[in-house]
Amino acid sequence: MEWLSRMNDALEYVESNLESGISYEKAARLACCSVYHFQRMFSYISGIPLSEYIRRRRMTNAAFDLQQGAKVLDVALRCGYESPTAFNRAFQSVHGVTPSAAQRTGYGAKIIPAHQLPNLNKRRRGNGIPYY
Repeated sequence: MEWLSRMNDALEYVESNLESGISYEKAARLACCSVYHFQRMFSYISGIPLSEYIRRRRMTNAAFDLQQGAKVLDVALRCGYESPTAFNRAFQSVHGVTPSAAQRTGYGAKIIPAHQLPNLNKRRRGNGIPYY
């Protein structure tokens, strides 16, 4: 099950580069497979496409930044959007509110947690408890 370890390495790369550019080629190289197969495996394991996962994680981080008082334009640029309008649409599709509404106190952001693939190297008994 070494491929899970390699997939986790690729996910760590994706998570550490959410604010900068993410190279699908580099992530696939870390997972020791082609870009096509990396995207397919990620989608199969997580239930959502890689591009959607990245978008949701960026919007989660954006919600935290906005609640900390960051300006909408700064957050939009940090997330890779060239215009606040495009960022507004993307943010609203994930969180259901506009970025300016998310800046207000009391807003509960939809948290999309970082994925971590299970370690299947541990063998499990019938009751789910691992043994070595």
